[in-house]
Amino acid sequence: MTLKLSILDLSPLYDSETAAQALQHTIELAQKAEAWGYHRFWVSEHHGSDRVVGSSPEVLISHLLAKTERIRVGSGGVMLQHYSPYKVVENFNVLASLAPGRVDLGIGRGPGGMPQSTRALQQGSGNAGRSLSEKLVELEQLLHDRVTEDHPLHGLRASPLPPQPAELFLLGTSPASAELAADMAIPYVFAYFLNSDDAMMREAVATYRKRFAATNAVRPQVMLALPVIVSDTEAEARAHAAEVRVVRIRLQSGRTLTVGNLEGAEEFGRQAGEAYTLDVQQARVIHGSPDTVRQQLADLQGEYQADEIMVITAIKDFRKRLHSYALLRDLFTCAAPV
Repeated sequence: MTLKLSILDLSPLYDSETAAQALQHTIELAQKAEAWGYHRFWVSEHHGSDRVVGSSPEVLISHLLAKTERIRVGSGGVMLQHYSPYKVVENFNVLASLAPGRVDLGIGRGPGGMPQSTRALQQGSGNAGRSLSEKLVELEQLLHDRVTEDHPLHGLRASPLPPQPAELFLLGTSPASAELAADMAIPYVFAYFLNSDDAMMREAVATYRKRFAATNAVRPQVMLALPVIVSDTEAEARAHAAEVRVVRIRLQSGRTLTVGNLEGAEEFGRQAGEAYTLDVQQARVIHGSPDTVRQQLADLQGEYQADEIMVITAIKDFRKRLHSYALLRDLFTCAAPV
């Protein structure tokens, strides 16, 4: 079966692990992923969390590029709402100059953290009032060194100019994000691990394809970012999947977010300073033995005509998490030798 697989690692911190150990696990996983033939390895951006230590994807990407040789490395994704597009492009131009042809720039739409960390990130930055679409357009123009004449930054270059700029992606969980990706003619990643609503994913991907086809001559690219657990037996995979919970928090203002644990959701509500309700749910995780997961992924690829599937595995024990990714390598048709 032809199936292009990649990994999104959140650098999770479990039980008695230290932050240093969690980051070492990310490094080891990236090196194993390259040996096993995975296509990309992305790291996330989270702020103010005691469960996820990846707060600076650019720094971590630089280290991972130095520790690997072939695999593409990128962000899943940079939370652009907090930052200057110019500075983001400068960072990724440095990375792309250090490792030409291996760098991805995935952009996320959410805050990537608690309200307090969002306020700290945007303090005095002047970025809070600009829309994400405006900033994304500016970033794309700077990334490809083609700022239009009517733009205030016309003539500005984000140095250094790499031989090949980072490849740009947009991650999202709704038709609105799909429309933005289509309008900009960039690849779209539906983050199912954040919003496991099948109807929403179906609508978002359909919206992306329809809107993309109406305005662009090139072919759209769809990636699905899915929670997946593979074990030697169905029972073991089911036990791991049963441990994964998500908490939906609905603020009085109408915002709804997904948080990985009850404590984090309660802290988010406290920092938001408004009334909220919580809904603890069993996470929807693709899980099973290799044969079961193979069929599930094949069905999803066929239904959505996905160009690529990005896998997130939430198993607390790192060695078992690594084993899950190792079992997935059998899904490749051209995996590199270990």
